Amino acid sequence: MFIRRIGIDLGTANTLVFIPKKGVVINEPSVVAVSPVENTVLAVGNQAKEMLGRTPDSIVASCPMKDGVIADYRVTEAMLKYFINKVMGKVRFFRPEIMISIPAGVTSTERRAVIDAAVKAGAKSAYVVKEPLLAAIGAGIPIHNAQGNMIINIGGGTSEIAVISLGGVVAAHSARVGGNKFDQAISDYIKRKYGLAVGDSTAEDIKKEIGSAIQQVKEEHMEVRGRDLMGGLPKTIKISSNEITEALQDELREVINAIKKVFQETPPELAADIMDKGMVLSGGGALLNNLDQLISKTIGVPCYVADDPLFCVIKGIGIAIDNLDVYKRTIMLAK
Repeated sequence: MFIRRIGIDLGTANTLVFIPKKGVVINEPSVVAVSPVENTVLAVGNQAKEMLGRTPDSIVASCPMKDGVIADYRVTEAMLKYFINKVMGKVRFFRPEIMISIPAGVTSTERRAVIDAAVKAGAKSAYVVKEPLLAAIGAGIPIHNAQGNMIINIGGGTSEIAVISLGGVVAAHSARVGGNKFDQAISDYIKRKYGLAVGDSTAEDIKKEIGSAIQQVKEEHMEVRGRDLMGGLPKTIKISSNEITEALQDELREVINAIKKVFQETPPELAADIMDKGMVLSGGGALLNNLDQLISKTIGVPCYVADDPLFCVIKGIGIAIDNLDVYKRTIMLAK
């Protein structure tokens, strides 16, 4: 196949792949199932996610990305290879150029690990771009203007807050809290209050169904099944949306503190621009009910959820790939 460029949003929770003229062709969980005995990869993406929490001792299903960076280099390389082969086929005439999103707060070692993994997985060269920049481009923010814009991108592993002006990041902070930490907080709360053990996917379902960043007057309820920690038998409980709000307090406070930190580092002129225009919320975490209201109320600056918040980063990658010469200034050609 004559595919010369590929864009990859290598997320902690999901990996999305973009191809020019075709758009997003893959949107699968960042999960890999391996056999430690045979040292082989058994499944990647959707197939591997179905195995989470259900595998025998001979199979390990894990997420090779942690807090937005590579936690398991070999497994990440295998995952990238799988996604590249899926879009390009095993037989190919070109090694593609690949653009990958990385958190704003990564170290040079972590950045190098992403590039090396991409090149070993079959890339001719790899560009790495800061996630907030890509999210801003994908959210339709005119990043090259001489005005301040703030993007809050809450992914699975990190919350990236950045002030962007004249095509670059002026002030940024990366907090290692995101959708996965939200799920963990819900799971811990249920364990603490009800003595019930629930899996990660159940906690995620609760967050999506009835999760809210602020207390509700009219509460929603949901039945939750899990394992009773005392008796070890299956048990069902009923949980409310306000309990989920209570469970998420520490994580939400961490996101708010990161936003405050960025404001403290922002030049006054740019801060005034942001107060006029408001902050833009993107990423999967933006889908938590009333999160924009909580941020507006706490910070005192309007906050809006971007269109298609889940796809902002991959949309930004698509625009940057299609206009590579225009965006060269904000992109580091790394290898």
